[in-house]
Amino acid sequence: MRVVWRAGAVRLVLVSAIAWALLVLLALAFHLWSCSSSVTFLSALCKKDSKVLYVLDSMGLSSKPLHRCPIPVADNPNSVAIPKRTPNTIVKKLSYITVDKHEKDPSPLFGGRQNWKQREDSFKLNATMKVHCGFMKNSGADMDVVDVKYIQKCKFVVASGIFDGYDIPHQPSNISLRSQKLFCFLMVVDEVSLDFIEKNTTVKFDREGGKWVGIWRLVTLHRLPFDEPRRNGKVPKILTHRLFPQAWYSIWIDGKMELIVDPLLILERLVFYLKHQKIHIVLLMI
Repeated sequence: MRVVWRAGAVRLVLVSAIAWALLVLLALAFHLWSCSSSVTFLSALCKKDSKVLYVLDSMGLSSKPLHRCPIPVADNPNSVAIPKRTPNTIVKKLSYITVDKHEKDPSPLFGGRQNWKQREDSFKLNATMKVHCGFMKNSGADMDVVDVKYIQKCKFVVASGIFDGYDIPHQPSNISLRSQKLFCFLMVVDEVSLDFIEKNTTVKFDREGGKWVGIWRLVTLHRLPFDEPRRNGKVPKILTHRLFPQAWYSIWIDGKMELIVDPLLILERLVFYLKHQKIHIVLLMI
């Protein structure tokens, strides 16, 4: 009896283990099938950030799921034709007020202390205009002089930002030599983040004193207008066109994201056919 009981127990354990393994394989198969399914209901069941998908992808057994709204781009950045800019027939001369006057209140006032008449006049197009720059000296979010000189030559910009020292810059991939020469890759940071980056990665300095982490040029903002880092981070994200007013086209990448597509292909797909004067694209972490 004991021999029969032991043999039956061993068989029961083996059958249970096989059944459990089959259930696990069935669940994995259903998970992979739902991620690759075109049915909306099944696709919604897929957990896009599942560790299982990334493990299988690293083993070459499955590819990570594509975004629900993939954007097809051209294959060759060198074949992209940059359209000519339409000349402005109204504004002939545009200059900026870049230094804010000191008032009795020492706290920075973002955007400068402009009066109501100056604000209203800034919305009226004239042949000659002088308006307040969004990022003015003494008004909060001050930039170093070396960075101000550098960004004046930037017509095509890929920008990102890190505030409160939570991360280090993620290096873009698949960037063509043409885009490396055409684009300025600018990483906006506060002083806390700059200190964190210098302690956790290699920061190189050029002859002019500019700070670099790989392809990213670090642009430090001083005397930020808000006490909360998250609010300060929203300023360059939303107002990149004012942070870099000389830029014709700008693409903003959240600090947690990694750019894996050539930025010139993004402009060709989303912007160039619109032929706008100045375009600002925001790629957010959703």
